[in-house]
Amino acid sequence: MKLGSLKEGGRDGSLIVVSRDLTRAVRAKGIASTLQAALDDWSSSAPRLNALYAELNDGKAADAFELDMTALAAPLPRAYEFVDGSAYLPHVERVRRARGAEVPESFYTDPLMYQATSAGFLGPRDPVMVASEDYGIDLEAEVIVVTDDVPMAATPAQAAAHIQLIGLVNDVSLRGLIPGELAKGFGFLQSKPRSALSPVLVTPDELGDAWQGEKLHLPMRTWINEQWFGEAECGVDMQFDFGQLVAHAAKTRPLTAGTVVGSGTIANEDTSKGASCLAEQRTVETLRDGKPSTPFLAFGDRVKIDVTDRTGKSIFGSIEQTIARAS
Repeated sequence: MKLGSLKEGGRDGSLIVVSRDLTRAVRAKGIASTLQAALDDWSSSAPRLNALYAELNDGKAADAFELDMTALAAPLPRAYEFVDGSAYLPHVERVRRARGAEVPESFYTDPLMYQATSAGFLGPRDPVMVASEDYGIDLEAEVIVVTDDVPMAATPAQAAAHIQLIGLVNDVSLRGLIPGELAKGFGFLQSKPRSALSPVLVTPDELGDAWQGEKLHLPMRTWINEQWFGEAECGVDMQFDFGQLVAHAAKTRPLTAGTVVGSGTIANEDTSKGASCLAEQRTVETLRDGKPSTPFLAFGDRVKIDVTDRTGKSIFGSIEQTIARAS
């Protein structure tokens, strides 16, 4: 099934069930008012939401309405936790090389992860607000999963069973601020503003054989100002699957229902497939030409991120954002 949230009812939005073709929706009245409420009682709410999803797709749902993407908040407007991994080693290697840093051997056996911003996710059509272009504005196209309650010290196999929803994120980065923050030895803060989620999150069964081995096996498509930028394969060169990423996050603490876990920027060894962030593209150019030629994002630039099925139909809906100056 596919779930989203309308920009109504307060900070956490109003939960809706969305049709498979992303054209129709119905409010989840009487089941759960918000997606967080549904996740808090997932074993009870999921079957009822799935039944409503079947009715919607069969054209039998009462009070169904036409879906307006601009009316959508993030499916999970705010989450208790967002922990973002960096599971694609080609991305780790290139970006670290760009700032003259080596990749520690532990990165190949133990996932890299940080605590990201979760107090408010942008909706799929909301602008990315930044105070200055000098910050080095970058997109990062990633896959995310959302869990129910995960017990502490869960194994990867056990953790995988707690993955309930899958979606996309534009994990915005301010590249000009990252080196100074990392030099302090305490991780990201100012360099990571709010991220945007895809219009809907979907259950694993919705993906069919595109979800195998706790990985999404489809290309991540990105455009900047309507120009193709990349289509890296999500299922290729992913060093750690989502079962391993969730288990890593839960090693010393339980995870609360509604925890968002990110894959990190999708990247392949094969650079002909383009990139999923500008920092990586600039690194490829530097290694090839001695200097980068692709600029970071500027005010007015437009970003689009999408994943389509084998027939070319959008699965999660596209993230489409404009970069805007914050007053």
